Amino acid sequence: MKIYKTEYKSPLGKITICCDEQGNIIGVWFNGQKYFADNIDGKITKNNNLKIFITVKNWLDLYFAGKKPDIKEIPIKFIGNDFRKSVWKILCKIPYGKTISYGDIAKQIAKQQGITKMSAQAIGGAVGHNPIAIIIPCHRVVGKNGSLTGYAAGIDKKKKLLELEQN
Repeated sequence: MKIYKTEYKSPLGKITICCDEQGNIIGVWFNGQKYFADNIDGKITKNNNLKIFITVKNWLDLYFAGKKPDIKEIPIKFIGNDFRKSVWKILCKIPYGKTISYGDIAKQIAKQQGITKMSAQAIGGAVGHNPIAIIIPCHRVVGKNGSLTGYAAGIDKKKKLLELEQN
């Protein structure tokens, strides 16, 4: 599989965007964040001219301007195990400006799997490995009492993203 990348200069720092050869987004990371590109095997070729990259950069421009771009505008391909994918699909449904707790996601996953209980820590691991930051809004996941816990790009960025969505 061929993988392409470009960079985007956000108000919170440089972001690397990756897509596959079909034009599906497979990664959006703040440079230097934890688990950066850990879902990608093989060589990544720089290409700033792909149409999908223009679409994603425009989406990010709208987002950072305080607009509410729709996640459905971006073709996404999840690369990860089935458990992580099920968590990431829930993240996609968190509305702009809203938050959800790790425990709430754990309850949803437990229900999907037909089990009585799911570990919030397991959910935290899947959320932390979200390969498509901002677009798949893992920054909207908070601790039990609304506390800001964990964010692969750093709590400071999580706080700023949540503040942006409150304006």
